[in-house]
Amino acid sequence: MVKNNQHTHDSNPVLRTENLAVGYTLKAKKKVVVSGITMEFKKGELLGLVGINGSGKSTLLRSLSGLQEPLNGRVFLEGETLDQISAERRSQQLSVVLTGQHISKNLSVVELVALGRQPYTNWLGSMSKTDIRSINNALAATELQGLKNEKCHTLSDGQLQRALIARALAQDTNLIILDEPTTHLDLHHKASVLMLLRQICKKTGTTILFSTHDIELIIPLCDKMLVLHDGKCTMDAPQKLVKNGTFSRLFPEKIIGFDPETSRFYLKK
Repeated sequence: MVKNNQHTHDSNPVLRTENLAVGYTLKAKKKVVVSGITMEFKKGELLGLVGINGSGKSTLLRSLSGLQEPLNGRVFLEGETLDQISAERRSQQLSVVLTGQHISKNLSVVELVALGRQPYTNWLGSMSKTDIRSINNALAATELQGLKNEKCHTLSDGQLQRALIARALAQDTNLIILDEPTTHLDLHHKASVLMLLRQICKKTGTTILFSTHDIELIIPLCDKMLVLHDGKCTMDAPQKLVKNGTFSRLFPEKIIGFDPETSRFYLKK
């Protein structure tokens, strides 16, 4: 699959943050969940976001996507501050797949994937040759050509997740953000989706950030990982995070240990 729109030069970060703080406002009081986030995402990187429940994974993803206002700091998307980019133009630079996102399951797979072209179609929704090519490329990249006329309600969870990824791919953006794309999948289909994400990054140069609880599975796959712990975000290559003890500190040490030799968690007796 070849991307139709190349917005960035290889040397420039696709997304960058400066002293970002994310959280929410409750009864006029700001509740900071994660703060001091300064980082860069480069072209073609596969980035995994992990942390315990309530650590702020979804809040961070929503803030990076422009769906939620950060409490402090700035987000730069392809060199521009996110809050200065119109929603229409942002949708040509950034694709988002959230958990629990409502879709009509009466759509066929190809109709669902075609929704990714909405930022480019005219007000009649007419498809150009470029739109059709992007849709077909997305179906091919996710190996869904044989299912393109099937209704979404007939798909397995794994197939539906691939279709949602295909819709994001059809959007032809340099950055895709996914919130827990492997939730509800068995081990085989988790691995299948994760390998697909890595393949997309390497073949198309797309940058992909995704959150997950499957820490052990993604350590060998990701270029970098973001770890949320105690209100801070640490980003580095997975093996460096293993060596510096980041994963060993992630869970209560009385219950769960982490073996840096095997990169696996274990229950303490």
